[in-house]
Amino acid sequence: MKTTLDLPDELVREMKLRALMQGRTLRDLAADFLRQGLGMGALRPATPPPGSRVEIGADGLPIIRGSDDAPSRSMTAEALIKLEQDLLTQEDMQRGGLSL
Repeated sequence: MKTTLDLPDELVREMKLRALMQGRTLRDLAADFLRQGLGMGALRPATPPPGSRVEIGADGLPIIRGSDDAPSRSMTAEALIKLEQDLLTQEDMQRGGLSL
């Protein structure tokens, strides 16, 4: 049965990310979440698609393994954090209609 729900954007983004990482459809993931919430069954354990660089850690969080020649392999943690902060700043400025 088709149903329309008005959900917060951050919730839908998280569901789409989990569905992608688990190699499942958003529909199946949402149905499992609803079943779990209604006490009708447990969620399937997260498993990445075959051949993926994504692993699921013991805490259930995704771990993305880069290739051995990836630039991030030779970067320090500080350089990676700065890169992330620069990208977030750029994204924020674009959303605000500002240029760098």
